Amino acid sequence: MKFKYIDMESWNRKDHFHFFSQFSYPHFNICANLDITNYFKYIKEHDIPFFLSMTYLASKTANGIPEFRQRIREGKVIEHEIVKPAFTVMTESKLFSFCTTDYIDDFSMFKDCAMEAMEKVKNNIIIEDEPGEDDLLYITSIPWISFTSMEHPIQMNPVDSIPRLTWGKYFEENGRMKLPFSVQMHHALADGLHVGEYYNMLQEILEDPDFI
Repeated sequence: MKFKYIDMESWNRKDHFHFFSQFSYPHFNICANLDITNYFKYIKEHDIPFFLSMTYLASKTANGIPEFRQRIREGKVIEHEIVKPAFTVMTESKLFSFCTTDYIDDFSMFKDCAMEAMEKVKNNIIIEDEPGEDDLLYITSIPWISFTSMEHPIQMNPVDSIPRLTWGKYFEENGRMKLPFSVQMHHALADGLHVGEYYNMLQEILEDPDFI
């Protein structure tokens, strides 16, 4: 888990950090529809699993934006070199389990690693992360509904600054396939600008997904 400390005195976000850190609930959430027409066609033609490929793309995009790799730790800000997905897996008992896997910038290798991790938790439900582990991206899907808004429970003592990424049930609109996608961030670390950058980067990948 490689990371560096942000120099708070020279950080141009210092005032914003202190301002939003005083809020009792400093998280914000933005939901938007992604156009997955090209991506959906590609994964169907190549028999690629939807959930794992979206988890990979969501993680790849987050790793490309510093604000998605920054975390608040004991009042200071760190920036991880790489963050990894911690996602939910539905078990046969209809209860979900947490599952964490390394982020690998190669989909085939990532898929194999993630499938192995998923197999381990199917019959061993885990609903806690390792203490002090914050190089994560919390990822889940709600494939039963096409939501228009979303909110996650947050533990603020100690401070939780891990981004939440969620998608819902895809749907067709005017001949295009759309996917509701939610991004939740700690406002002391990021603004709507950074979430907008995330959506734009992810949309570009979805338009041309043939590297998966």
